[in-house]
This record gives sequence, structure tokens and C-alpha cells, in this order.
Amino acid sequence: MHDYHSDTGDRGNMNQDVNNLVSGVLVVDKPVGLTSHDVVQIIRRGTGIRRAGHTGTLDPRASGVLVVLIGPAVRLSEFVSAEDKRYQATIRLGSSTDTYDAEGTPSGPEVPVNVEKEQFTELLTHFVGEIEQKPPAYSAIKVQGQRAYDMARRGEEVDLAPRIINVHSLELLEWALPEAVVDVHCSSGTYVRSLAHDIGEELGVGGHLVGLRRTRSGRFTLRDAVSLRRLREAFEQGSWAQFLIPAAEALADWPAVELDEAALHKVTNGIRIPAAEGATGLARAVSQQGELVAVVEVKDGEWQPRKVFLAS
Repeated sequence: MHDYHSDTGDRGNMNQDVNNLVSGVLVVDKPVGLTSHDVVQIIRRGTGIRRAGHTGTLDPRASGVLVVLIGPAVRLSEFVSAEDKRYQATIRLGSSTDTYDAEGTPSGPEVPVNVEKEQFTELLTHFVGEIEQKPPAYSAIKVQGQRAYDMARRGEEVDLAPRIINVHSLELLEWALPEAVVDVHCSSGTYVRSLAHDIGEELGVGGHLVGLRRTRSGRFTLRDAVSLRRLREAFEQGSWAQFLIPAAEALADWPAVELDEAALHKVTNGIRIPAAEGATGLARAVSQQGELVAVVEVKDGEWQPRKVFLAS
């Protein structure tokens, strides 16, 4: 196993060459208390690879699946970030906060929660499907070049435009008033804090998010994830590569276009190849060895290389 920590002398240069070839995915079970950026920094230090980035922020108070792309695989970020997410959200009814979570200032006194389980379950159906959602004022969205949360902290009025999101399913897992645990399967860009707030408002008692655990991001679940403690131990032992998932796995649920040698040569040179009748949207182009060659998109009945990962 290579010593990825060394960055001095000939061995350091050799490792740098090796690191330039390393490409893949680390799926981390992020603990509460760290930012997503903190986790990426730990991975950069542990692997000695500077090129790393996550594919969807988890708040410091949230835990669960954080997908980190390493090396050339970071170029998959725009596609992996757009994938659906799944969460277990704990909503506290009877009180609202300005941040829509437990970190915020209460918007008023707590009120009694006289809500029946059936009433709550019925209400959840109103939030399923394509809906308009207003992001929380305390969010990282930029307004005229400034982060919304910076403006909100200064006491400035922040009015963010609603956005269209897709909530595929909402399922009640636990009912123990004033708290309810809900399984949320939603499109990327959904604010679960806003869902908690809006559900509380609709019930007329207020509500905010007190716990959040991401159980799935794209095709990766908690079963694919390694704890940060275990990953840190593996960095120390130089055995972290055992947790590296091939980059192609990040798009494993996409349609695949297998390339013969002639098609491989064309795609790696940015040249279109014929697409099967009825093919639409995006697909992953793979070599006969199963390597991810490119992301391709249907244009005028042909596969147009959109992003090439394997040199010709």
C-alpha cells in the first residue's frame, strides 16, 4: 500500500504521480457537528489529494450520506449533485424558529399540539409531487452576490423566490408528539427545513426541524458509507483505498452505452455516434472493460459526448 501521507523526496514525487491517477468516490457517514467542507478537508489531508469535493451540502447539525468525489471524478459533480436525496427528518410541532431548525430564535411561544396522527398523515400528501417551495432566509443562496444567511444575520429583509421542487414521497415513521419522524424522498435542492416549517404552518401550530439524517444520495445509501472515525484510522494505516468506489458507480443507475473500439475512438475525440431509436436524455458511455468513458447526451438521434473522462 502506498504511503499517501509522504510529500517529501523521491517517494513524495512518486506518490504525487500515483495520486494524480486516483479517481473515485468516498461515501462518508458525516457525523453531527462538522460542516461538509470540514469532511472534504479531512479527506484531502488524509489522501494527499487536493482535488476533492462533495456533491451536496449537509448542515453541521445533520448527519448521514455525504458523497465525496476524488481526483478526475470531481468532473462528475454536476451530474451526481443533481441526483435525488432521501432523509429521516425529525419535526418538532408547536414552535417555529427564524432558521426553521433548532439553531434559530423562536418566532413565538410554544403552543399546545392538538393534532391527530391521521390528520398529520393526510397533510403529508399535500406536500407530495411537484410543489413550490420558498427557501429559508438562513440559507447559502446568493442574493446580489451576498449569502442570504449573512443578510438575515444583519437583520436585513430576505425574500427568496420560491423554486419548483419534487417530493417523491413523505412517510410517517414515528409519532410521539410534539415530535414526528418522517422519511423524505425528494429532488436535489429541496430544503427539508422549509418542509418542516411549512407543515407546521399548515397545521396552524408551527414547526421546525430538530434532527436530520441523510439516508441516500443518488444511488449511494448508508450501506455504502464509512464512518469518519474508521476512515481516519484507514488514513493512518495507509489502507483507505479499500473504501474507494469506482467513479462509474456514481452513475450506475443511468442507461449505459457500451462502446466498441471504433465508437470509443470517436467518443474520446468528441465525435457523435448513432443512438438507438427512442433514446433520450443522458447516458454513461462505458468501454468494453466497464470503465466510464464519457457522459453522452442525445442530439438529433445521435449520442453527443458532453463530458469525456478517458483520454483517446
